[in-house]
Amino acid sequence: MTWSLGSIIGLLIAGIILGVIGRALAPGDQKIPFWLTIVAGIVGALIGNLVATWVGVRYTGGFDWWRHIFQVIAAVLAVMVAAAVYPKARTSA
Repeated sequence: MTWSLGSIIGLLIAGIILGVIGRALAPGDQKIPFWLTIVAGIVGALIGNLVATWVGVRYTGGFDWWRHIFQVIAAVLAVMVAAAVYPKARTSA
């Protein structure tokens, strides 16, 4: 896979959007910095695309609802994992 500047910028934008959505939908209070929210969103975007490919719904006619649902679910999980790991990493350093 070749990464162009446009695809990197698109991934960053998707990471911001999915990270914010994932953080809003995750239960509890996430005490993580904004950069980690973006990283969780990027992870959610990549994992959501992978799951959508496995299920066979990554490329559909029209709006890819299932792909975006998988991305949001993965972003919520990534935010939850980041929130669980980040405070422990900060206190042990």
